[in-house]
Amino acid sequence: MAACGGDDAGGGAENSAFEENLDSRGPITYVQGKDNSGVAQPLVDKWNAEHPDEQVTLKEQTDEADQQHDDLVRNFDAQNEDYDVVSVDVIWTAEFAAKGYLQPLEGDLAINTDGLLAPTVEQGAYGGKQYTSPYASDGGMLYYRTDLVKEPPTTWDEMMEMCSIAKKENIGCYAGQFQKYEGMTVNASEAINGAGGSIVGEDGKTPTVDSPEAAEGLGNLVEAYENGNIPKEAITYTEEEGRIKFEEGKLLFLRNWPYVYGLAATEASSKVKGKFDVAPLPGTDGVGASALGGHNVGISAYSDNKATAIDFVNFILEEEQQRFLLTKGSLAPALESLYTDEALVKEFPYLPVLLESIQNAVPRPISPFYPAVTKAIQDNAYAAMKGETDVETALSDMSDAIGSASSSQ
Repeated sequence: MAACGGDDAGGGAENSAFEENLDSRGPITYVQGKDNSGVAQPLVDKWNAEHPDEQVTLKEQTDEADQQHDDLVRNFDAQNEDYDVVSVDVIWTAEFAAKGYLQPLEGDLAINTDGLLAPTVEQGAYGGKQYTSPYASDGGMLYYRTDLVKEPPTTWDEMMEMCSIAKKENIGCYAGQFQKYEGMTVNASEAINGAGGSIVGEDGKTPTVDSPEAAEGLGNLVEAYENGNIPKEAITYTEEEGRIKFEEGKLLFLRNWPYVYGLAATEASSKVKGKFDVAPLPGTDGVGASALGGHNVGISAYSDNKATAIDFVNFILEEEQQRFLLTKGSLAPALESLYTDEALVKEFPYLPVLLESIQNAVPRPISPFYPAVTKAIQDNAYAAMKGETDVETALSDMSDAIGSASSSQ
């Protein structure tokens, strides 16, 4: 798994601030996006009750990812020592490390990785160093109608063969997230990785996407859209449009994140309550390769109290806190043992499938030029699905755009 750049990636940028405040303790600020799950403040309150001299203040940003990113960049550039521990989308780690914003988590500032799922740790590394720690993970799963399908498909071809069932029922067969946004990057990456391809090399820079395996993966999506196995309207879907169609009983299969499970099982408007289950995403020869989602936490290079900051980061990784993130926020934990806890599996039946999804996950390209990389993937995969270009040209253009972005930095 190309989860971190390796030493040949050059690592992150050096910053003289890395050597400052390593032993300092005192109040810190934890910065994250809007706390829609209602778990951040209770975590902070628990820490504060146990650490009266090292209080944490929660600062909430907006709920828009782009605005969160830009706010962090502004405050890093301003060397704001009040942004101590920050929530980092998994796709930002390489960029922030390459700019010297994040304190390397090594030596006395190392995280406790005991019992953590390896992919959740690896996605926080860049250039052979750890820069962020897991907070909550995420993985894609295949939702399917149990009243129409006895056993879920284990390969892409099997799923496509089952589309005859959908046609007979006069419903759509398969949908994911195919609008031209980050969801398209996720779905195209999963298709490519699930067929044995890759998008960039381990250095996070060299494009590898112009390959027969990648052509097979993207070609699967293109063919399914062309022949109607992916409904025409699915080209506009984000997570929510697909979820709603599935809950309305209008889809046989849906690729989506774990949050859909609870809603489809409990919402009064759901017509599939008791009629669906989840399975790993199907690949070419078996279990596919989900994109790895979620958020990590990192320590700002400019924090005044880094010893307190790393203690707070490791506090989040403790079993009690990881369990709380799942039970109160429906967030996928980084701690592997929770996925097989009998009581939790009873409450969250999808956990074993999600565990398999995360264990087989492949991160989106770990690149300091990620904004340009994701744009190249979205633009060209979308054009291929729409029939505006052929698969080979789309992948060639994708490769050229990624190569240009890397060489121009």
